[in-house]
Amino acid sequence: MSLIDLSKQVALGIDIGGTNTKFGIVNHRGEVLDKGNLRTDAYDKVEDFIDALYENVYPLMEKHGTEKHFDGIGVGAPNANYYKGTIELAPNLPWKGVIPFAELMTAKFNLPCTVTNDANAAALGEMLFGAARGMKDFIMITLGTGVGSGIIANGNLIYGHDGFAGELGHTIVKPGGRKHWSTGSEGSLEAYASATGITITAKKMRAEFPESMLNQYPEDEINSKTVYECAMKDDPIAKEVFRYTGQKLGEALANFVMFSSPEAILLFGGVIKAGDFILKPAKLHMERNLLPIFRNKVKLVFSELNEADAAILGASALVWEK
Repeated sequence: MSLIDLSKQVALGIDIGGTNTKFGIVNHRGEVLDKGNLRTDAYDKVEDFIDALYENVYPLMEKHGTEKHFDGIGVGAPNANYYKGTIELAPNLPWKGVIPFAELMTAKFNLPCTVTNDANAAALGEMLFGAARGMKDFIMITLGTGVGSGIIANGNLIYGHDGFAGELGHTIVKPGGRKHWSTGSEGSLEAYASATGITITAKKMRAEFPESMLNQYPEDEINSKTVYECAMKDDPIAKEVFRYTGQKLGEALANFVMFSSPEAILLFGGVIKAGDFILKPAKLHMERNLLPIFRNKVKLVFSELNEADAAILGASALVWEK
């Protein structure tokens, strides 16, 4: 019986976003050996997209294939169904309906392919390569343009009966509250704690307080980055934007903690660059809303994955998670 040389085992990790797709070749230590990207929105047909992906990826696979063995392909994508290998009704992708994506990829690349949503992939990447190594119970929250999540319980990713479990960003944190720009729901976490939600809060608050530094910016330049810049200059309204955002996040996190009793909640994405402006109120309001039995047990931790490579690492983790 021959021993497997793990140093030669690699996976292809692919992260599909509405605008761009990132891909990379990853080894067992979480090192990205090579990577690239292409436009997602340039291809109206998924078959054309996969052909273009192959043309971009194959030279990298040839480059590393002489000395490496490819175990498979992992794909993180919006509305991806882990059980069926499909991408279903994704509103921000150019391909409509139910796409048998894993099947199409396997036919093209001649490698097994596994898909899941991007936040689930991030959770797996964190468990294999990041701050959650050794943890069996944690929740990953991605705070970017939207709010995504992946739930790990007893060492397993929670997919639910249909493959779509873990949409914590769409849970309601303020019934009858802010209307979501895409789903139409009222008061979801994503409407408040995402970068988009922060922008909405900032525009509302600056209109109420003309003295805020935020009013020095034109309307189309108000975003989480400019709010952070003003908060760093000690603008009280910018700081209040983050405090309010942290409060809404913390109230939601309390519910999540009482649902699965995780060891930690990992935060990832551009919004966490606000640091303690968001983290302190989030921690305060999480603890304040927990039952005593849950208090002071759950760590709030920032991701350790390199933001530029995290999506690729997360997708590649799908290959070895089984």
